[in-house]
Formats: sequence, structure tokens, C-alpha cells
Amino acid sequence: MFFEKYRKKADGTIRFYDLHSTKTKILCVIIFIICFLIIIVALFPPVWVFLAGFKNIKEFTNHPTILPEKFDFTVFFKTWKQMKFFRYYINSAIVVAGSIICAVIFNGIMAYGLAILKPKGYKVIYALIMWSMLIPATTSMIALFVNISKIGLSHTFIPLWLQVGANAFFVLMFKQFFESLPKELIEAAKLDGCGYIRTFRSIIIPLSKSIVMVIIIFTINAAWSDFLLPYLILNNSGKETVMVRLYMFQAGSTTSVDILRAVVYSIIPPIILFLVFQKQITEGAATGALKG
Repeated sequence: MFFEKYRKKADGTIRFYDLHSTKTKILCVIIFIICFLIIIVALFPPVWVFLAGFKNIKEFTNHPTILPEKFDFTVFFKTWKQMKFFRYYINSAIVVAGSIICAVIFNGIMAYGLAILKPKGYKVIYALIMWSMLIPATTSMIALFVNISKIGLSHTFIPLWLQVGANAFFVLMFKQFFESLPKELIEAAKLDGCGYIRTFRSIIIPLSKSIVMVIIIFTINAAWSDFLLPYLILNNSGKETVMVRLYMFQAGSTTSVDILRAVVYSIIPPIILFLVFQKQITEGAATGALKG
């Protein structure tokens, strides 16, 4: 009964006729057990953080058990009210939304020029992009912060959007994918009178939904969890993101349990996003990995 679901499998490495072999059955069971153990290891930290949030500081310190003595959700509401989390959720959502737009448009246009248009000197630009990936981001953080302050963009979300819109890794991913697109469609668009921008908007982007989804996934993760630059730019501005607020909350007069409850709130949006768009995310990541 355990292997009956393999009868209707149309793809994958293990087919139903492979299960006539005892060795294959044993290997399949071992794989399932290993995957189950990996799931437990991956889920244990967030589950532990969530359960520890129900404890008070005395129980958390003196009784290091997984399950709390009682499940009182009012303590989470108290932390939410104390931190005013809704405000920082909105700030982080604005950062994520702007970052997604800039990541897709700016990095996509750069990759479009390198992969499709190929203007004179494009190899030099491509070499500079490759070299920029060898420079650690933290080494240029001070200069970046000084320049942002000089042009009057501190205490705004714009620098956070633009830093994602100038991502060498995203440019390379877009470029590699664009080079695999059918050249005939691009030539047909030129014959129909499409300009460069219209070709990018009407031909390239619709054909690149899979890689766009991958870029969006990476951008959401990076923008939501980013701390250093948002802290330098948005500190004491009233526009702090969730991660900056967590640091400020930790620096105040709070207990370890209060911080754990705040961490729970910080990981809820990515979890909900994955649960809602799980199919699109996994399909987009798989397709982008194969074609890219």
C-alpha cells in the first residue's frame, strides 16, 4: 500500500516497475526516512521559538522543556502591542515591494543589453560586473552610506530599492536565461517594428516568467531579512523595518522570551508567503534552474 502511489507516476527517477526489486524498495524507504529527518531538523528551530514564546522568563530559565506549561496567546498580543509591529510590517512591505520592482526592471534591462542588444563595449561592462562580485559588500558600506547622506536620500526607502536594482548576481541570472530564449521571436519582433523597450516589455519578460519568479523569491528573502543598510539609513526615522525594530527591541529593557515572541512575528510573513504561493515558487525555481 505504501508504494501504490507510484503506479500513476509519470516522471521521476523511481518508477513503479522499479519497485519489483527488493533493493529499490529498501532504498526508497531509506530516502523517505532521511527526508523525514531533514524536515524535523529544519522545522525544529521555528517550532521551538514559537513554543518558547508562551513561557514566562522564570519558566524559560528554570524549565528548559519544549512544551510550555500553558498556552496563553495573550502574551503574544502583548508583545505585538508593545512593539507596534503593524507599523513596521508596513515599512518592510514597502521595502520589499520597491525592491522587487527595481530588481526585475533594472537588472533585467542590464541583462537584456548584455545578452540581446550587445552594444559596443558590452564585454567591458560584463567584465566589470563579474569583478564587482569579488568585492565584499561590507567594504563599500561606509562610502555608500556617506554618498547616500550627501545626496539627501537618508531616512528614505529609495537607497534600499536601488541597492537591489544593482545586483550583479541577478544580472548574471537574467543574462544566462535571456541567452537561451529563441532568437527567432526577437527577430520577428524587430521586423514588426518593435523598439528595444517594447521588445523587452512584450517579448522578453513574458517569456521569462520562471526566472522572474526566482529573482522575486531571492529579492523578498534579501529585502525582508536585510539589517545593516536599513539600520544605517532608517534608524530614528520612523520608517524602520521589522529587522531594525528587532534590534532596537533587543537593546531595550526586554527579556529573552519577549525577543523570541518578536522573532516569531518576524518569520510569519515569509512562512505565509511560501504556503500561499508554494506551487508557483517551486515551479518557478525548478524551471529557472533548468533553463538558467
